[in-house]
Amino acid sequence: MYERRYGLIRTLAPLHVGASAGEEAGNLNLIFRDPFTQTGIIPGSSLRGRFRAEMRGNEKHCFHWYGSPSDAKRDDIHEGNVKFEHASLLWFPVFCPGQPIVWVSSPLLLRRYASIAAPDLVGSEPPAYTGSTGIVGREGEAQATLFFNLGFMTLEHLQDLSAWLPPSMEPMVPNNRLVVVADADVGLIHDMALYRQSRVKLDDNEKRVQGKAFFNVEALPEGSVLIFPIALKPDQQQDWAPFGEKAEGELYFGGLESVGFGRCAVSLHQPVQTTNPVVQGAG
Repeated sequence: MYERRYGLIRTLAPLHVGASAGEEAGNLNLIFRDPFTQTGIIPGSSLRGRFRAEMRGNEKHCFHWYGSPSDAKRDDIHEGNVKFEHASLLWFPVFCPGQPIVWVSSPLLLRRYASIAAPDLVGSEPPAYTGSTGIVGREGEAQATLFFNLGFMTLEHLQDLSAWLPPSMEPMVPNNRLVVVADADVGLIHDMALYRQSRVKLDDNEKRVQGKAFFNVEALPEGSVLIFPIALKPDQQQDWAPFGEKAEGELYFGGLESVGFGRCAVSLHQPVQTTNPVVQGAG
């Protein structure tokens, strides 16, 4: 059996996890996306690699928790004692011209959050086009209307959504600026929110573009909130404590750290206990 935990990520800078930063002409560095909502994710392998890298210099603990190194002898091969699933978006900020920024999610993203961290909320996710109580829309409208770059959106429902925002995210993510849109629409709105930057390769001796060598990069915007499940094998001798005595810290994920990408605040939590523990599979 595994103990269940989960992690929350809040991006402190644009976050790019996807294709490598090549410089061939026309290369677009896309982020990894969930196939259902087309919203950004961080693969579990990327999470595991980042946490493992933080334990360099303490090989014994590193191998214990994250498994044998690639060059281990056959008799020394063993799996790690901590498992990571992918991190999915919970809320991401979207710019509304002339209005405050809002944080957007969808029923499917909220359902995954509830299944990981808040079992009491499972099945009670708000319907599409719901805004949090107190959200600011266009003046003079009977219902709150938001203006995105591609047009207007009328919120059909208003309700208190604070239960769907982890307490650790306030006040950085205001609970009166939350919007839930349809699963079919969240991918389009997500693409409007992405941070994008065009980059070029310069000549070695002067600031001049070298031929046609350029590429564009996209990243999740600063202020995005993601969640990922963790499965931990119980250990009577030691506890998995990547941040020492603290339950939170800052980590860099993805690529392009040299240009200011990837800085995140990460916090670790224990979900409410359920009657259905995670069972170790035969594989």
